[in-house]
Amino acid sequence: MFVGTTMTNSAVRGVVRLAVDCMGGDHGPSVTLAACQAFLEAHPDAELLLVGRPDALAEAAAWPRCTIVPASEVVAMDDPVEVALRRKKDSSMRVAIQQLKVANGAAEGEAPAHACVSAGNTGALMAVARYLLKTLEGIDRPAIASVMPNQLGGFTTVLDLGANVDCTAEHLLQFAVMGSALVTAVDGRNEPRVGLLNIGEEVIKGNETIKRAGELLRAAAAANHLNFHGNVEGNDIFKGVVDVVVCDGFVGNVALKTAEGLATMMTTFIRQEFGRNLLTKLAALVALPVLHQFKKRVDHRRLNGAALLGLRGLVFKSHGSADAFAFEQALRRAYDAARNRLLDRVHDQIIATLQAMPGSASQDPSQGQPGVCGAGDAVATAAATVA
Repeated sequence: MFVGTTMTNSAVRGVVRLAVDCMGGDHGPSVTLAACQAFLEAHPDAELLLVGRPDALAEAAAWPRCTIVPASEVVAMDDPVEVALRRKKDSSMRVAIQQLKVANGAAEGEAPAHACVSAGNTGALMAVARYLLKTLEGIDRPAIASVMPNQLGGFTTVLDLGANVDCTAEHLLQFAVMGSALVTAVDGRNEPRVGLLNIGEEVIKGNETIKRAGELLRAAAAANHLNFHGNVEGNDIFKGVVDVVVCDGFVGNVALKTAEGLATMMTTFIRQEFGRNLLTKLAALVALPVLHQFKKRVDHRRLNGAALLGLRGLVFKSHGSADAFAFEQALRRAYDAARNRLLDRVHDQIIATLQAMPGSASQDPSQGQPGVCGAGDAVATAAATVA
């Protein structure tokens, strides 16, 4: 049985401070600084710790509510995890995450960060964050969670999207609890519906891990710790049948990449058809308002910012190729998570669930390291239905 005390988050009561890895991603400061400036204008109760090389961040030195935190190295998008973890100990990514570690032990009156945002290498970010922050009590492995649009006009949260290739049933239970807490905290949905991704809705379908996970999720639902809907199929993600879809990182990443490719193909088809001749081009002109609204509705940039759940700190991953608008959305998601006490909610909910189900969580130290798959930056944003 797991016993823990409630973790506090002072961000709810005052200023929200975000540590920003300004050097990460494909574009670095040219994008991150513009996004930070726009974010500060929209959030007067926010402060930013801008992490990176001081010369590259010089233009932000005089900005209000900003503090430059120096870091001499940068984790490249193609750097192996080992390089980021062992060799680049003064990277902007690592220093930004360290601001969360300082926050956890800071005395009252200090200025810690409540969340961290980076567009850097996904595998490196997960490895460094886990090494520095450790996982929450009752959590074996962190998971990457993000949203995909659904046909009801809302969003479906999906996890894991690539952090863990192989998962046990107990890991999937933990993902369900974390995903439920995320939706409740950020989207304000009480008792969000949770679905287990499977090859069919029937209880008897799936491999042994999925069947066992279903048993654990039903037991958690019976104890009123989860609103478990049952098994869901891939197309249910976009139907909006549930609010949270749980799967292992291998399946989640394949589903994401497949949907991403389909969206790209459909967008290409639409452009080709409207550009065939003068008549179709005139039709496109007439349909322009509809096309603009459609583009806005499925704009993947609005969905940028994936949460690395299960850590003793709030870390958000932006897509590496994000522009200023997209990176600003990642900042907004991190801000919302800190403001709404996501860390507390995940901690409290996982403890309550595991207390009601003693022995359910795997504590096998041999499974301590996450299997980061070749997710790249796709795990950072659910661009599955994007134009």
